[in-house]
Amino acid sequence: MTGNTESSFNHEHDIWFEKVMDNYGEALTKLAFNYLKDWNLAEDVIQDVLIICYKHFDTLEEIHSLKAWLYRVTINKSKDILKHSNRFRMIFNSSILELKQSIERPPEIQMIQNNERFFLSASVLSLPIKYREVIILYYYDGLSIVEISHILNVNENTLKTRLKRARGKLRVLMEGREVHG
Repeated sequence: MTGNTESSFNHEHDIWFEKVMDNYGEALTKLAFNYLKDWNLAEDVIQDVLIICYKHFDTLEEIHSLKAWLYRVTINKSKDILKHSNRFRMIFNSSILELKQSIERPPEIQMIQNNERFFLSASVLSLPIKYREVIILYYYDGLSIVEISHILNVNENTLKTRLKRARGKLRVLMEGREVHG
């Protein structure tokens, strides 16, 4: 390869990589956070994922779906950390659950809505990982059952069952809050 061609290749590689970071960086960080419940660990995982992605530029044609592949690598890296870490801190104010608030709402309504989002976030994060990941990927990342099946390498019917059970567990948690709170 001549120097000029190699330079052109590196430039294309860098532009592609910047697009990957722009398109997926935030979503992947939130995904990792929802596994790890720690922003610093999530950011570390995403750095590792992006390095792996950068190194796989030459084998892109072998990757069926870049998005699914990135999600799978992020989930696997996050699970590896969970397996090898004794830290299971619960952080309840997940920015994944933040919703835009209207300025016109009275402060007491905003406070009630903030409390509800806080409790929903805490409830989702308290679910076992196999239910939490399906809820997050389906509702927060907007992925289909088929996409989630590819990412997690789990049968679609199994995912549907997990989603149904996760919703049931969340319903119980939310109803328990209404009774006690």
